[in-house]
Amino acid sequence: MAKILVALSGGVDSAVAALLLKREGHDVSGAYMRTWMNEEGGKFLGECPWEDDVANARAVADKLGIPFRIVDLVKDYREHVVKYLVEGYRAGQTPNPDVLCNREMKFGVFARIAFADGFEFVATGHYARRRDNPDGTSDILCGSDPNKDQSYFLALLRQEQLRCALYPVGHLLKPQLRKIAADAGLPNAARKDSQGICFIGKIKINDFLEQYIPQKPGKIVRNDGRVLGEHKGLFHYTIGQRRGINVPSNTDGEHYVVVAKRFEENELVVAFDHPDTAAELYTNESFVTGLSWINRPILEEREILARVRYRDESTPIVFSPDGHGGAHIAYKRTQRGIASGQIIALYDNDVLLGGGVFR
Repeated sequence: MAKILVALSGGVDSAVAALLLKREGHDVSGAYMRTWMNEEGGKFLGECPWEDDVANARAVADKLGIPFRIVDLVKDYREHVVKYLVEGYRAGQTPNPDVLCNREMKFGVFARIAFADGFEFVATGHYARRRDNPDGTSDILCGSDPNKDQSYFLALLRQEQLRCALYPVGHLLKPQLRKIAADAGLPNAARKDSQGICFIGKIKINDFLEQYIPQKPGKIVRNDGRVLGEHKGLFHYTIGQRRGINVPSNTDGEHYVVVAKRFEENELVVAFDHPDTAAELYTNESFVTGLSWINRPILEEREILARVRYRDESTPIVFSPDGHGGAHIAYKRTQRGIASGQIIALYDNDVLLGGGVFR
């Protein structure tokens, strides 16, 4: 029997995680991580429905008969996640706060608080699996449900974090999990899955970022140099974006897509969305930095799999490390719309090896 703290989000996945661990006979407690406030210094920062989440998490704990508490991580979240998000967009990148939140918050600050209070493990409702190896190391495997696999979001975890992490629902399909929750009478069994970043809440991310990044209008130019209009500020756009550019399609109904952001000129570059006219959008190679390995690093050229976005299928690559924490990626299949700052997750079949950041 182990002493385990479950990060109860208010959703059904973490609720079933706590339920399964209790059924196994462990000493289980629940905790809600409060990571955001609606206002700071009188500035509106977005609506996060944390009160509703807390109520659902507390109701689950009451149903299971386990201790429950709220852990206030607002200051840490602002420093580790919100700052990263804003600075990334300010620099013209496309950051992924969910990946960083897992490394720095759930299995970082939150886990350290748990261990200081005598807990041996931290458990979450991620759709991923943990495998313990004979040599004492552990691996992360893809979740059994291909439609829900969340291993991508764990790509930057380190071995010392994984040793104390549990993913009790990773072997389940979502319908199975819903049935377990309903059969157990969990109060949030039918609650819809949350979408997006909590602290962004009910406002659009661009509206949120406008409170931190000054507007700097500039030209929208076609990649042949023709000026098409004016943008509101480069942070509003990301590579591969089609909607919200506010330039008309042509008479054949072809739509423009963002292919580049020229910061020195403050120009947004667009082209019609197909390989012949938007060559900048398509690539057979990338460079990544900040590589992080879950178990054993790859130190020489090797063919593996990669996922360049959460919802993308894994694609075969040739991975060539540069010896300085980065690598050259050669794709077997042409990729579209890769943006600086995005996360790449690296796999050996269904084993998550680690990840990095597109340069």
